[in-house]
Amino acid sequence: MRELFENAAPDNPMEAARRAARLVLRKRFYERASTAPEGKLHAVRLDDKPVRTPAGRLLAAPTLALAQALVAEWDAQRDMIDPAKMPLTRLANSIIDGVSERSTLVADEIARYLASDLVCYRAATPRGLVERQVRQWDPIVAWARETLGARFLLAEGVMHVAQPQSTLDAAAAAIPSDPWKLGAVHSVTTLTGSALLALALAQGRIAADEAWAAAHVDEDWNMEQWGRDELALERRAYRHAELQAAATVLQNL
Repeated sequence: MRELFENAAPDNPMEAARRAARLVLRKRFYERASTAPEGKLHAVRLDDKPVRTPAGRLLAAPTLALAQALVAEWDAQRDMIDPAKMPLTRLANSIIDGVSERSTLVADEIARYLASDLVCYRAATPRGLVERQVRQWDPIVAWARETLGARFLLAEGVMHVAQPQSTLDAAAAAIPSDPWKLGAVHSVTTLTGSALLALALAQGRIAADEAWAAAHVDEDWNMEQWGRDELALERRAYRHAELQAAATVLQNL
């Protein structure tokens, strides 16, 4: 299965979709997906044979619940195995093959988002959008202040505002070191444009649907005013599945 997933999961979800579309899908060749203990891990097996990541490592999760979620994704494949419909497996592959070996670089990238986090940049008008941003984003800013000890400054428009180093350090201290949590937080951060939303999700302050709604306040407002963009909604559906996969990781560790 390595070649099927090898080019299916770059950091950009849309690029993943394009690559997956170019793949020649493989016919389902197994009857049953299952889990089996592998040391301290829980491996995914197809007809009792191990599954390998694109880099040749064992596809195995740190908890049984997470391994079972991966198995469910493999069981859901019908006649053909479609990596584009397996976001949890793609995320697991990227964590096992990538995050585990470059955790410092991944954490640093998340920290960079904190310096220009989505929830800190507010619209000046129209009033309805301003009120919606306040309703969705102010609780996250307050949570960062009260729970993380990070006092973020807010800006109007797109002009960059420099955050105090003490604020960035306090928020960065909440970035998890565990590779699986780190990979999930990184995924949510890049999907939403907000490390604060990702950290709030990781710590149970918000649910996945709340994080998703908060990340799309502006886009939803624009569609309400100007009409639905079906192509944009199609892209969103793909990204939403990616976020749900990251939430599944966080919920099952």
